Amino acid sequence: MAKKRRKSSSKFFIILFVLFVICVVALFIVKPEVFKSITNLFNKKDNQTTINSDDLTIHFLELGVKNTGDSIYIKAGDTDILIDAGSTKESASTITKYLNQYVTDGKLEYVIATHGDKDHISAFVGPKGESGVLDSFKVDTIIDFPRTTKTTTIYKDYVAKRENLVKQGTKHFTALECFNNENGAKRVYELSKGIELEILYNKFYEENTTDENNNSVCLMINQGSRHFLFTGDLEKEGEDALVKNNKLPEVELFKAGHHGSKTSSNDALLSVIKPKIVCVCCCAGSDEYTKIDDNMFPTQAFISRVCKYTDKVYVTSLATEDQSSFTSMNGNIVVTSKKDQEVMVNCSNNNTILKDTEWFKKHRKWE
Repeated sequence: MAKKRRKSSSKFFIILFVLFVICVVALFIVKPEVFKSITNLFNKKDNQTTINSDDLTIHFLELGVKNTGDSIYIKAGDTDILIDAGSTKESASTITKYLNQYVTDGKLEYVIATHGDKDHISAFVGPKGESGVLDSFKVDTIIDFPRTTKTTTIYKDYVAKRENLVKQGTKHFTALECFNNENGAKRVYELSKGIELEILYNKFYEENTTDENNNSVCLMINQGSRHFLFTGDLEKEGEDALVKNNKLPEVELFKAGHHGSKTSSNDALLSVIKPKIVCVCCCAGSDEYTKIDDNMFPTQAFISRVCKYTDKVYVTSLATEDQSSFTSMNGNIVVTSKKDQEVMVNCSNNNTILKDTEWFKKHRKWE
């Protein structure tokens, strides 16, 4: 009789366990966001031990493809910011997976699209039938470029995604509205204790240009006396005007203009900001835009100008010799700034500065 009771009891627990598994699987299929929220609770608990309200980390992302593009994730305390989402639609899954490690509440407080070129906005949209970055997170505020000449499908798709978020409650401002403190927008946003996002004035927010790159949203992250500058793909004419129209300080970090092209990061700007660290979002040595070696990103002209100020130059990716794919140069570049501590650079592949890499020794000169 006791054996029969034990058998019945075992069967009961097996049936109960099977029903539990079925329920969990059903919940995951019907409500995957619930499963993600539960997972995020555990992740958040782990992260909370290392995040202070005045900590700042800036991540320059590899994008999962051989094409050059920009995507920069910034975490200021508990505030999450994304600047651009290039380089192709296929980069969306790579960016989203990376962000999910840090955006534990599923929300980006600020998304900034610097200009309308595909290598800066494609992953916001994502591939047909799949989620783009703007589908994968809630967004509080989108800030983007006031002017563009773009009529491309990818630009129209970006606008459609943006407007869909606005219908759901996301705020949308142009950089000009921000600079002018108009329509609820702000020139300076407080991100966390002692950290702010400042929209700078670019004259091409209001004036026409034949170069889409000069429409770029320009911004500074300020952490007390430390400053971090981002100018999108701004070209020489735009940089000259940026210096003229803004009181720019010397900076800890400069995101190299236009992927380290020969037409950006000019002396007029560099001589004022005197960067200590320069991060280049590109696939070094790629012939995507040119067959001329010196003009491949990062260009010799860029190096010849920036070498006067720092040798702490880091690059995300490297094209393979046969140009068929890419590998990591530094990989994902993470710049960390904590109060009363030295600004640190740590990369997912290695921390080798550009001039010490084998690619540089073969293709560039430090002069």
